[in-house]
Amino acid sequence: MNTVVAQYLEAWNTREPGARRSAVARLFTPEARYVDPLVAVTGHAELEAAIAGVQTQFPDWTFRLAGPVDAHHDQVRFTWGLGPADGDPVVIGFDVAVLADGRIDSVYGFLDQVPAPA
Repeated sequence: MNTVVAQYLEAWNTREPGARRSAVARLFTPEARYVDPLVAVTGHAELEAAIAGVQTQFPDWTFRLAGPVDAHHDQVRFTWGLGPADGDPVVIGFDVAVLADGRIDSVYGFLDQVPAPA
């Protein structure tokens, strides 16, 4: 599961559209569902659009693992941080991913720390 989580975070950090599309297709089932407090999407195209939207909103920030990966059966949970590559994360979240046949079929995301509106 450590590899799946690493690939998941890399997909969120992949900015080149063709490479991101390939990463999403390789990692997620065709009808994968992603849900967090800000977005709910289904399928590769909607997931790619959600990732691109986050990258547009935070162009110089990267996702990174922010704690241990915990997994059992076909599910994994992990904490991630989003922020400048050379600084502390500004946003911290917690995701639970459920796999089907070795690929991510659903992700349930939670936001634990977000900056206050300006």
